[in-house]
This record gives sequence, C-alpha cells and structure tokens, in this order.
Amino acid sequence: MGIGKQAKRVLIASAGAVLLVVGVLLLVLPGPGLLLVLAGLLLLASEFPVLERYVDPVRDRAMKAAEDSVSSPLRIAGSVLAGLALLAAGIVWGTVKSLPFSGWSTGSSLILSSAILFALLIWSYRRVKARRAEPAARRD
Repeated sequence: MGIGKQAKRVLIASAGAVLLVVGVLLLVLPGPGLLLVLAGLLLLASEFPVLERYVDPVRDRAMKAAEDSVSSPLRIAGSVLAGLALLAAGIVWGTVKSLPFSGWSTGSSLILSSAILFALLIWSYRRVKARRAEPAARRD
C-alpha cells in the first residue's frame, strides 16, 4: 500500500468520521442529522466493510424521515417556518453584537442550516411527489 493510498484512506476515514459526528450532533440540534450520519457511514463503509451492515437501516430511517417531513401541508409549513426562523436567527446573530457567541461565524452556520433545510425539504417533496406519481403511471 503506497503513501498515496494510505493518505486517501485516512482522508476518507476522517471525512466520514466528521460527517458521522456532526450528524449525531444534529440529531438533537436543528439540521439534517440522519442524512449526515448516512453520508458518514457511506464514506466509512467504503474503507471499512464491516460498517456496511449499518448503512441500510440508517438509509431506511433517513428516507422515512425525509418523506415524513413533507407528508402533510402542516408539516411542510412547520418546516418552512423552522427554516425561516433559522435564517432570521442567523441574520440577528451575525449583526447584533450583544448576543452570546455573536458574529458571522455563528450567524453563517445558522443561515447555512436554513439553506440545507430548504434544499432537503424541496428534495423530499419532489421525491414523495414522484413516488405518488409512479402508481398512477403504472395504472395507465
């Protein structure tokens, strides 16, 4: 195993571990926790095959959570409001200096969280819409 292969393996393992840890943290904080856990597991499983057995259960739960987030208009509205609240909080934390941990490092992370939430919400909605259209297409 050459130095390049070892460096690649360490880089992939490090990125996977970071995604996994951030994903676990985001399970209790606002953000796409399960999807980051899944991404981390996929990276780690590419280097450590023993972890592959955990990928499918996490993938199933992540996809179910994504579909549940857009299962009703009330949930969609709640997700949009949460995203707008994160965006507003990011702007406030970036501009108001008297808040704890104020500054654009905190503000930008909140704004990024809102952007990720909106992107995942759109992705989930399109995925659910396509799944609901499949049975109708098969009947035709």
